[in-house]
Amino acid sequence: MPIGPARMPLFDHLGELRMRLVRIVVCLAVAVVVFYMATPTMGQFLLLPIAEYLPHAADGSVALVALDPFESFSVRFLISMWAAIVACAPVILWQLLAFFLPALKPSERKWFVPTFAVAVFLFVFGTVFCYAIILDPAFQWLTDQAIGLGYVEPRMSTYVDIIIKFELAFGLAFELPLVIFYLVIFDVVPYKKLRGSWRIVYVALMILSAMATPDASPITMVLMFAALIALYEVSLLLARIVLAKRIKKQTAELEAEEAAE
Repeated sequence: MPIGPARMPLFDHLGELRMRLVRIVVCLAVAVVVFYMATPTMGQFLLLPIAEYLPHAADGSVALVALDPFESFSVRFLISMWAAIVACAPVILWQLLAFFLPALKPSERKWFVPTFAVAVFLFVFGTVFCYAIILDPAFQWLTDQAIGLGYVEPRMSTYVDIIIKFELAFGLAFELPLVIFYLVIFDVVPYKKLRGSWRIVYVALMILSAMATPDASPITMVLMFAALIALYEVSLLLARIVLAKRIKKQTAELEAEEAAE
């Protein structure tokens, strides 16, 4: 996809922004229509990790309660909308990054494609991690809270909304390593400061985990906290490797200049 020149008149920039936003909207609109037709199958797949805590129809499929016809429509639209956002995420990220790319220096542009690829991977990894590991224990804990008080009536809109919030929370939280990596690489926050302040960082990650998990379950909070710590440490390790290579290159260039004099 072509990237515009670094220097453009204001109205040209606005025109380019409009063009890229139109592409994003068209992509989302087409995806919403396509996914809306497949929402029954997608809904069953979405509820699969917590199926044992839900009632089932005669054919064995999960059967949730909708209090009115509009609720069924709104849930189908919600599922198709978020599925479209996830499916169009590469297009959305590419269009946004491509718009801002001309403002970057040539030395900074080399990070464009890796940043794009890693951002998409981390978001998808976060949603898969949530789906495969988090949803089951989270809903088991939530369902168990009704013991001795009554029974849980699984309302369609509530359950789907909670699952989508879980998926988004983990997908966005897993972008943290990318943010940390660039804070170190561009010297916004020195590596030594982050490494030396690990206790403060860990407390901040624990608070983030508590805020990002929609169910207030200690199980999901601990699992997210552990995942964020692992990703944080990996991002620092990668940043350290890149910084070491940069220092080595700068030292070699300096020695070459001194030898040439």
